[in-house]
Amino acid sequence: MIKRVFRLTLRAAQGFIDSIFALMDVPLRCPDYTSVSKRAKSVNVSFKTPTRGEISHLVIDSTGLKVFGEGEWKVKKHGKDRSRIWRKLHLTVDASRHEIICADLSLNNVTDAEASPGLIRQTHRKIRSVAADGAYDTQRCHDELPRKKISALIPPRKGAGFLPGEYAERNRAVANQRLSGSNARWKWTTDYNRQSIAETPMYRVKQLFDGSLA
Repeated sequence: MIKRVFRLTLRAAQGFIDSIFALMDVPLRCPDYTSVSKRAKSVNVSFKTPTRGEISHLVIDSTGLKVFGEGEWKVKKHGKDRSRIWRKLHLTVDASRHEIICADLSLNNVTDAEASPGLIRQTHRKIRSVAADGAYDTQRCHDELPRKKISALIPPRKGAGFLPGEYAERNRAVANQRLSGSNARWKWTTDYNRQSIAETPMYRVKQLFDGSLA
C-alpha cells in the first residue's frame, strides 16, 4: 500500500518504512526489499466490492484534476501566465458504506449533469435515492432519475424557476426556496446533508493523486 500511495520502488519503500520506525523510536525494521519482492508474488488479496443488492442512498459529486499547468497558489498570488489543462473526475458513493461505487473521467467542459446518466448506468444495481448538488439541477437529471424509479435529492439553483410538467418534488423545493430565501430548510427536511459524505472519498482520491494527473 505504501509503495502504491507514494509511488516508491521497493528499495525506497524499505528505507521509508525504516525511517518512520526510527522517528517513532520503534525497535523494528522493514523486511529486506528482495524478500518483499519474492513474497509479493504469492500474496493474493482481493478488494472486491459488492456488485449486488440495493443501494439505499447514492451520492454523486465531481472534482477537477490538473493535467498540465500552474498550481492554484501561484495563480491566486500572481495570476495566470500560461494555459492549464484539466480533467474532471466524477464519482458515485454509497452513503451507507462510504464506498466509491464507480468513477468516470471526462474533459473539463463536460458538465456534471451530462456525466450523471453514465454514472448511474455503471452501478448495475437498484438505487432508491440519489443526492447531488445544484449543478445537477437540470431537466435532464429530473427526467432520467424518475424514469429509473430513483428519488432525486437535488437542491434547486439560486433563483431557479418552476419546470412545467410532472416535476412536483422539484417544484416544491423551488417554492420552499422562494418562501424561505434559501435551500436550508429543504435540506434539513429531506436529510440532503448526507451529500457531504462524498467529500471524504473525494479527499482520499485527491490525496492519492495530489490533485494532479501529471
